[in-house]
Formats: sequence, C-alpha cells, structure tokens
Amino acid sequence: MLVEAVYLKYNYDFRDYTGASQKRRVLVALREMDCDTVSELQAKVLHQPEAFSQLLQYLTIPVSEMFRDPEYFAAIRSQVVPFLRTYPSLKIWVAGCSTGEEVYSLAILLHEEGLLERTMIYATDINPVSLDAARRGVFPLDRMRLFTENYQKSGGKRAFSDYYTAAYGGALFERMLVENVTFADHSLATDSVFSETHFVSCRNVMIYFNRRLQNRVLGLFHESLCHRGFLGLGSKESIDFSSYASRFEPLARRERLFRKAAE
Repeated sequence: MLVEAVYLKYNYDFRDYTGASQKRRVLVALREMDCDTVSELQAKVLHQPEAFSQLLQYLTIPVSEMFRDPEYFAAIRSQVVPFLRTYPSLKIWVAGCSTGEEVYSLAILLHEEGLLERTMIYATDINPVSLDAARRGVFPLDRMRLFTENYQKSGGKRAFSDYYTAAYGGALFERMLVENVTFADHSLATDSVFSETHFVSCRNVMIYFNRRLQNRVLGLFHESLCHRGFLGLGSKESIDFSSYASRFEPLARRERLFRKAAE
C-alpha cells in the first residue's frame, strides 16, 4: 500500500522492486523518520512532500564508488573503446547514475582515450538529491585512497590526483570532465527511451528489480542502442534468463559487457 500510494501521489514507481530489499529499506526509514508503523509512514509521506524526499533517499540507496570493479573499466578500455573510436561522435547513457561516481569514472577513461570531447553523456537517476550531488562533483576526501587504487587497477594512465583539487571539505573534480554531461531525471520503471546511444552503462541497479521490471529495462536499453551498440551491467547482474538473452552477445562475460546482436 505504501509503494502504491507513492506511485499515485508522486508518480515514482517502486512496485516492481524486489520485496526483500524494499522491506529492509522501509524498516530503516521507519527508524530514521520516527514512525512506529508503515501506515504512519504512509500518512506522513502523503501529507508532507518533504517527508517523501526523505523517504526517497532510503528507497534508492545512493551508494557508489569511482572505478568500482576496476576490471570492468579495464575491459571497456581494451574491448569497447576500439569500436567507439570508429564513430565521429558518441552518445553514452549512464542509467541510475546515483551521486555520479561512475559518470566521472567514465569521463576520465574517455578523456585518457581521446574520446571525451566528442562524447555526449546522459547521466540519469530518479533521485534529485543524488543528481545534485553528481552535478557538484565533490566527493569525500577520505574516499580518494580507495578511488585511486581502483583507478590504477583499471588501467589509469595518469596520477588520479590530477583530476581533482581539495576544496569545500572534499575532493572537487575538474569541471572539464562534465562539460558534455547532461544530468537528468529519468525513471527506468516508467519513462521511455530519449536518445539513440552507442554505449549504455547500468550497474548494480537491476539487482533491485523483479523479473518483469528487469525485462522492461533491458528492452529500453535495446531500443536505445544503435546497431551493434554496447551494454555494461553490474558484477551480479545477468541477461541470461531474460526475454532479451538472445538480443545481446557477450563481449566480456565475466566483466558483464555485452554487444547488441545483429538483426
């Protein structure tokens, strides 16, 4: 009833998110928002828009890191970039971008491969607070050690510190990395495709969806991708048992990189 009410009131659709993960998040929200029951939380959310904004932070789990799973980015460098070089201009979609760590990671990779200036990146998420954080590009200084290690393992070609300066109590990343990035609100559960793209990266998002929503999302990506375009998923995600299993070919199966099958 809570997620149905949220959908009817705010048009945010969590109805096809997996029940177990939703239950964990709602229990945390109950505690943090000082509610004794889900009914009390529902009433609060329906009558106080600011309470919904707070609930959204628990329902979407904005957690990420730069160059997460370094082998994924190494595989992009070695197996996807050579194909991307053949296009005069590029469009890349980072779906479920959270607070922007993956966007900046891809931008750094593309910059080092000489592709950033001719690339338009669409970074989308349903959480406006996360999108604002992504636009700012300021990350905690105490995370730079982990991010640096990930970057080096992914095949980084420079000193990671070249890309940020210590400011505002955190690490402020170079603005040139996001000059060609459009940050936008987009729901994989309710919205449609908005552009043809060459590469879609959507990692650690579909693990929270049930089978029906996973199929919908893969359909969006298939529709968005150009002929023989590329798809990247999270380390625990797969297309093997989806309705689109035959519509993509594994490019680097272990790293979860796929290519749209020829039609």
